Amino acid sequence: MRKKIVAGNWKMNLNLEEGRELVEGIMTGMPVLKENQTVVVAPPFVHLAHTAQQLQGQQSIYLGAQNCHQEKSGAYTGEVSAPMLQSCGVRYVIIGHSERREYFHETDAQLAAKVNAVLLQGMTVIFCCGESLEVRDANQQNDFVARQLEAGLFHLSAAQVESVVVAYEPIWAIGTGRTASTEQAQEMHAHIRQTLASQYGEAVAQNTPLLYGGSCKPDNAAALFACPDVDGGLIGGAALKSTDFLAIINAMAGA
Repeated sequence: MRKKIVAGNWKMNLNLEEGRELVEGIMTGMPVLKENQTVVVAPPFVHLAHTAQQLQGQQSIYLGAQNCHQEKSGAYTGEVSAPMLQSCGVRYVIIGHSERREYFHETDAQLAAKVNAVLLQGMTVIFCCGESLEVRDANQQNDFVARQLEAGLFHLSAAQVESVVVAYEPIWAIGTGRTASTEQAQEMHAHIRQTLASQYGEAVAQNTPLLYGGSCKPDNAAALFACPDVDGGLIGGAALKSTDFLAIINAMAGA
């Protein structure tokens, strides 16, 4: 049975005390999840060790990280490696988020190397892909996203892809005043699954969780999660309030 995931990306938000309170609120309100349903919290690096201690003993909530460097160690001031993350108890690592691609100019080659680094440490990759408003308006989104998947993931074996989650970010619908409908979300998720099937076969594609990362909120989560190829969400702003995040988790639990 395909895994269902709600992952909270805190981005560059919350101090240690605020993060502690958020995690406490999530744990207090957590519903009972099915065996294939998972929650991930991905705080900034400075929270990881503290959040890992909070999550000890939790059965359905796992620690995530927002990025990592592709090298194991070295003279890379300000960077954090995959072995460091693994030593903190991190289980999931977000790679290729649209903000990393845009603001930090991360290349396809860098992202492929980061994917390798995460998998080498036995962690799961949440690989982000998605198109800009310009690409969407030119009706080139399918080819664009397929190229991102090919560049970042298609060097992997089928067995390695079992440790990959794909998150689709419709960048054109984030902060632009435009919104992505459930039909548009399902259409792209189906395309992503077909792209994976073309490389790895139908069985692998059907087993790969696909998350929606385009302003998923309590009021639209249930409709999105009802789409046949949407297996959860990569949540941004709504992950910073326990009530909102729990509402989305409950939408997954009831999907």
